[in-house]
Amino acid sequence: MHSFFSRSEGTVYALFTLFYIFFSACLVAPPTEFISAGLTVQNIFSSFLGSEQMHFVYYHIRRTTATMIVHSLLPLGYYIGLGLFAPELQLFFPWSTHTVWNIFLAISVLLPVLFSLLALYWFKDKWNNHPIACQLSYLTNDPSSSWRSVASSIDIEFRRVDKFTTGHHGRRLIVTDSWIMKTSAYFVNIAHQQDIHLTLSGSEEHEISYENLTPAQFLNIHVGVVNRKIKSFDVRLNATELGDLKEKLQSPVRNARNIVIKQSLSDQFLEAFREQVNMNPPFTPPPSMEVENCIGCMQKMANVKLHKLCDNMDSGDCVPCYCRPMWCLECMGKWFASRQDQHQPEGWLSSKSPCPTCRAKFCVLDVCHIKE
Repeated sequence: MHSFFSRSEGTVYALFTLFYIFFSACLVAPPTEFISAGLTVQNIFSSFLGSEQMHFVYYHIRRTTATMIVHSLLPLGYYIGLGLFAPELQLFFPWSTHTVWNIFLAISVLLPVLFSLLALYWFKDKWNNHPIACQLSYLTNDPSSSWRSVASSIDIEFRRVDKFTTGHHGRRLIVTDSWIMKTSAYFVNIAHQQDIHLTLSGSEEHEISYENLTPAQFLNIHVGVVNRKIKSFDVRLNATELGDLKEKLQSPVRNARNIVIKQSLSDQFLEAFREQVNMNPPFTPPPSMEVENCIGCMQKMANVKLHKLCDNMDSGDCVPCYCRPMWCLECMGKWFASRQDQHQPEGWLSSKSPCPTCRAKFCVLDVCHIKE
C-alpha cells in the first residue's frame, strides 16, 4: 500500500473501490430501487431489445448479449472512474504508472473487446450461434425444422395470460402449457414439460421477507431434463406460490426428502373449506340444468352449487340462492375468503359471504358438490 500512496489516500481510494463494487453489484443483480429508477440493462437498452411480450426468445437473446457486454465494461469503468477521482495516480498516462495498473488496464480493455467479438459471432447468421438458439435446436421434434420454429411456439404460449410467472426482474420462472423456463443474467434455461421431472431439493425459511416484512419459506426445486443435450437447472420460489405452480405443471413435484411446506393462509383456508364441502350433502341437478366451465378460472367445470342447508333463518343471514352452477370449488373458496375480515382469519369458516352472482348470503354449510 505504501508503494502506491499514503495511508490517508489509501483510505479514500478504498472508499471509492467499495462504492464502485456496491454499484456494480446492484447493476449485476439490481434491487427494487434500481429497477424502479430504471437502472437496468432491460430499461437502458429497451429500444434495442424490442418487446418481450411479442418476441420472448429474440428479446432474451438480445438481452443476454447486451448484459454480457455491459458487465464486461465494469473493470474499465472502475479504472476510468478511479483515474478521474484520483488524478495524482496518473492512470491516464500508463507509461508513468505502476506495472500493476498497466496489467489491470490491459485486462479491462481486453475483456469488452473479446466479449464484443463473441457477440458478433453469436449475431452471425441471424443469431444462429447464440447459446439460447443452440439450446432450442436440441428441442425440435422434426430434424428438418430449425430452432426458430421452437422459438415461435414459445412466443405464442408466452403471450397467453394464463402462464405462471414468478421471481424478480432479472431471474424469473415462467411456466406455459408446454414449456418451463428460467431467465438469468446471461442465459435462459428452457425445457419441454414432457421431458422433465421435478424434485423438491430443499427449503429456506426467513423471519422477514423483503417483499412484505412477514415470515417466508422459499423452496428449491430441481428441474431434471430427460433430454441429455439440455442442462438440468434449479428454480427457487416462495412456498405460497407452489399451489399455483402445480396447477400449470404436467408432472408432479416429488418431495423425496419429506420437506415440510408451510401453506399460505389462503391455502390453509381452501383446504379447510374443501374438507367442509366434502362433508356437505351433494346437490343433484335436474336434467334440464346445464353445467359449464367455471366463470372464475375458465379451466375447470363448475362443480359446486349454493343450496341452503343450514338452519339460520334470522334476518340478514343465509338465504336461498337460485343461481345455476357457475363456479368451481377453488374459485368459490377464494371468493368466500376474499369477503372476510383479513385481520381475523380464525372466524372465516363460521362467517357468511354473498353469492358472487346474485349476492344471496350463504355460509360454508350451503356449498354443495354437484352429484354426477
